Amino acid sequence: MAHVLTLSLNPALDLAIRLPRLVLGTVNRTDETHLEAAGKGVNVARVMVSLGHRVTVSGFLGAANDGPFLRAFEALGVTDAFIRVPGETRINAKVAEGDGRVTDINGPGLAIVPEAWTRLIEWLDAIAADTERRPDAVVIAGSLPPGISSADQAALIRRLREHELPVWVDTSGQALAVAIDARPTAVKPNEQELAGWAGNVLDNDAQRLDAARRLHSAGVEEALISAGPHGVLWVSRRGAWLATPPSMTVESTVGAGDTLVAGMLHGVLEGHSTERTLGFATALSAESVRHVGVGDPHAEDFSQLQQQTRVRRLDDVDAEGVLA
Repeated sequence: MAHVLTLSLNPALDLAIRLPRLVLGTVNRTDETHLEAAGKGVNVARVMVSLGHRVTVSGFLGAANDGPFLRAFEALGVTDAFIRVPGETRINAKVAEGDGRVTDINGPGLAIVPEAWTRLIEWLDAIAADTERRPDAVVIAGSLPPGISSADQAALIRRLREHELPVWVDTSGQALAVAIDARPTAVKPNEQELAGWAGNVLDNDAQRLDAARRLHSAGVEEALISAGPHGVLWVSRRGAWLATPPSMTVESTVGAGDTLVAGMLHGVLEGHSTERTLGFATALSAESVRHVGVGDPHAEDFSQLQQQTRVRRLDDVDAEGVLA
């Protein structure tokens, strides 16, 4: 199995709150609360570990409240290479009501000073040059904290690519647009994020496919587009492919995109066929929406979900049998 490095520049402690109904301006009693170490990079790490890969996690954590992360990393068996900075890691609250409405309240994150950013860059340079610690791929996932600009992230992507490391990026907004210009190996916007980059509404399959092809033509080798029940688009040198997931009862979509990224990266690193890779990742992402948390490849009915996932070719370009 491969060695994967995940970078979470702006992780969070997720406070999940369940209650019958949120009434503003009053005292609300909860049915359940749960605090968990989170962040998109941490979620990707969870899935990669479940698939048997060796994982190193890094980024920035507040030194004052890193306990939940320490316990999570120990339980996962990942290598903790997070840089500790003064202060507390942000807490993001997710309030779920009985009727299915979910309200997210997200903090901005810790301000990262230039010295901490330099420490991260120097550490990345060192592991890229070390044959024993060098990862097979790097995943940069999540938002940017105060003190780190979109240009900083783009420079990081270019630096990692100069080290000939595959770089997969999952972010949004201006950070996504600037990241695309830096030409990472792969990006995974959802359809709303892709529409923001493309500059037009993506209301149908044809519009989504055209935008995905534009993304690939912009220099992104693996253009992955998640469009909920409309499926997952994958445009690469292998052609254009679409996977349609089975119909699921949605409990939570938090972690579905991170699961998709991990599932796709798993297939690419393992050299699986195009159809197998996309079908597996799409089914695993679908599995994740029926419960809180990331997808479980060991779920009892996961093989059935894979069989119910439809994968088809959207063009007539010759496809390769395996991924390289």
